[in-house]
Amino acid sequence: MSTPSNIPDPSIHRNQLVQYFDAMAPERDRWIAKNSYYHEELKKIFAFYITPGHSVLEIGCGTGDLLAALKPSRGVGIDLSPKMVEAAARKYPHLEFRVDDVENLETDETFDYIVLSDISGFLYDVQAAFENLHRLCGPRTRIVISHYSYLWEPILRMGETLGMKAKQPVQNWLARADVENLLDLANFEIVRANMRLMLPLGIPLLAPLCNRLLVNLPGFRHLGLVSLLVARPRQGAYPKPLSCTVVVPCRNERGNIEGAVTRTPQMGTHTEIIFVEGNSSDNTFEECQRVIAKYPDKDIKLIPQGSGKGKGDAVRKGFAAARGDVLMILDADLTVAPEEMPKFFNALSSGHGEFIHGSRLIYPMQSQAMRILNTWGNKFFSLAFTFTLEQRFKDTLCGTKVLLKSDYEELVANRAYFGDFDPFGDFDLIFGAAKMNLKIVEIPIHYLDRAYGSTNISRFSHGWLLLQMVWFALWKMKFV
Repeated sequence: MSTPSNIPDPSIHRNQLVQYFDAMAPERDRWIAKNSYYHEELKKIFAFYITPGHSVLEIGCGTGDLLAALKPSRGVGIDLSPKMVEAAARKYPHLEFRVDDVENLETDETFDYIVLSDISGFLYDVQAAFENLHRLCGPRTRIVISHYSYLWEPILRMGETLGMKAKQPVQNWLARADVENLLDLANFEIVRANMRLMLPLGIPLLAPLCNRLLVNLPGFRHLGLVSLLVARPRQGAYPKPLSCTVVVPCRNERGNIEGAVTRTPQMGTHTEIIFVEGNSSDNTFEECQRVIAKYPDKDIKLIPQGSGKGKGDAVRKGFAAARGDVLMILDADLTVAPEEMPKFFNALSSGHGEFIHGSRLIYPMQSQAMRILNTWGNKFFSLAFTFTLEQRFKDTLCGTKVLLKSDYEELVANRAYFGDFDPFGDFDLIFGAAKMNLKIVEIPIHYLDRAYGSTNISRFSHGWLLLQMVWFALWKMKFV
């Protein structure tokens, strides 16, 4: 049966695009230079989400400038225009460029990151193109997509009329919700999303004000030119069984040590427990030794914290010594019940998330578990970090956090971006997970009264430190 004449022919659409971009190839660098501020800002945006040293595929690579700026360990660019590919290969011989079309892919190789910058408007069938991306994805691949906001269509058309921007063929104008829906239909899930570049012209003082501050604020964020999304393939369970290490930082927690051992369930193929003891004055170290001797059938280790101070230092020491595939933190005060930890393990091993942390603010908590000022403070910080890190947080300060050891090792390798700033350990992990675009999932837990000892947290001095961390995160994660 022949195709009705009023239905667009995909091959005609493709040929028209090839002709257009082939004709544009000799002028591409001139137009980039004319709008250099926009293109340099776009490079910075993508470089924030894609750390150097990973394999990167750029679809619709043009003459290769964005791909080169990302400093990939292996960089491949594909474009349906032979002339664009020829120009890119001349400019960046250390990268690989191919003629290919995301809607009819010939490339068959997986990458850490797949970049689609400003091309969704040119696709004949966006959903089919997104579905094709699965051929290029491993389980840890991230798709990073930028596209123009449909609100900017008349402004960009005016720019073309005035000669400020290259004339474009007729294209799709998609709202962010449209792209999110198409990704969902193609079996991807959103990790994070935001708007960028409220002013694409490099006007001194005004451009930084609009693009660093205003575009991130409620009421202004929808005015951004560029909608940016990070997505991952929807996951199933991990293909191999996982082992587990539970790290228990402890200082003056003698009465809770045996309970931490006896109440921690076996998880995965093997469960290792590591106590990191922080120079206690109540014989916690000796109690750990006694419990280890009492339960020889359990894999329990004891690490003295030595000259180190704070929970953050203890967590790092414990994670460095861990042998499990999955790393977990259990606070030694047992205000989070060890019996609830399989929920965290299962959420990670089933593929629902890659960084799992607890929320104490959903279920009713015991009367002495959290004082009213602490509750208000936690709610404030949850809003602040949801805004800053672009993933939902109900409770940032719950001590129970879980991630793969392989992800933690990458977090450590890139820790220099934030530096050694966190005595608690919570924010070092949260910031690192968000920067790595890990899928963050919360598990509601029942928050219990402390049965032994007293808290090591000072509401006011530590609260002030947490406020400083929020400000620090805004400048490192949001106002970049």
